[in-house]
Amino acid sequence: MKKKLLSLLLASAMVVSMVCACGSDKSSELSQTVKDTKETEEKKLVSVTLNEVAHSIFYAPMYVAIEEGYFEDEGIDLTLITGFGADKTMTAVISGEADIGFMGSEASIYTYNEGAKDYVVNFAQLTQRAGNFLVARDNEPDFKWEDLKGKDVIGGRKGGMPEMVFEYILRQNGIEPSKVNIDQSIDFGSTAAAFAGDQSKYDYTVEFEPSATALETEGKGYVVASLGTDSGYVPYTAFSAKKSYLDQNPEVIQGFVNALQKGMDYVQAHSPEEIAKVIAPQFDETDLETITKIVTRYYEQDTWKADLVFEEDSFDLLQDILEDAGELTERAPYKDLVTTEFAEKAIQ
Repeated sequence: MKKKLLSLLLASAMVVSMVCACGSDKSSELSQTVKDTKETEEKKLVSVTLNEVAHSIFYAPMYVAIEEGYFEDEGIDLTLITGFGADKTMTAVISGEADIGFMGSEASIYTYNEGAKDYVVNFAQLTQRAGNFLVARDNEPDFKWEDLKGKDVIGGRKGGMPEMVFEYILRQNGIEPSKVNIDQSIDFGSTAAAFAGDQSKYDYTVEFEPSATALETEGKGYVVASLGTDSGYVPYTAFSAKKSYLDQNPEVIQGFVNALQKGMDYVQAHSPEEIAKVIAPQFDETDLETITKIVTRYYEQDTWKADLVFEEDSFDLLQDILEDAGELTERAPYKDLVTTEFAEKAIQ
């Protein structure tokens, strides 16, 4: 018994000696293993290209998700591209240049009604109000929509949400759009410059942020109305992808929506000042004070949904607006063009 115990003690001593001798090597090996594991995890990130209709503070929850690393947390390496117009964004998605598009859902309806087989499906709604503002040449504290009759106004692209919501508001106020001289020919990114030009003939322009605030800051115009406030709740922008992409990449889409929902949750739980600080890197050309002012405008008019579920009544309202604008000859089925599966899972 004593010999056996002595043997065990000697064996233990040898093991301890070996561990001590190799300690530095094992530590080095462990460090390398951790490094290799980290690199492997980074390599597992799936590349996703997102084409956004415009780069605007209006879409703050998405930029929060980007800046806070929520997409990486969900295994996504996101590339963000600005399309400068729903038509261009839709073209990028249909052609395969972009995996996901972020734009007004009217584009998906147009594509579907044109007979596309691999049509685009909306899977997450971000904003529930219009994000543009009416900017006047002069300060008009008592502005009324009827003041636009006979005036020259820079509108949006024909058939696009900015223009249709604008016309929707006019009709809601008893004004036929034909009674207003609306210029729909100016490129989306050039409207503010056209309005501010020395030879400009325009009395008003419909602008997104930060252009609306920039015109005010430069003394070139004054925000006199919010289209988001005056139009009420409207399904203004949503994320979409081709049906084939959704079918083939459900886990990627779910991760994408999960990341967006975290951005929505952050916006719901934080102040405009906190939101502005997070998204500031997305807008290097805009100072923090201006970003905060713009975020506050959107925050106070209840721009962002609490979740990403694109409900059927919102889709019906969108098609009502399209019909009123004369842009829809046949209504598209909600069940084909909208899926709520991913958004509902994201809030569970």
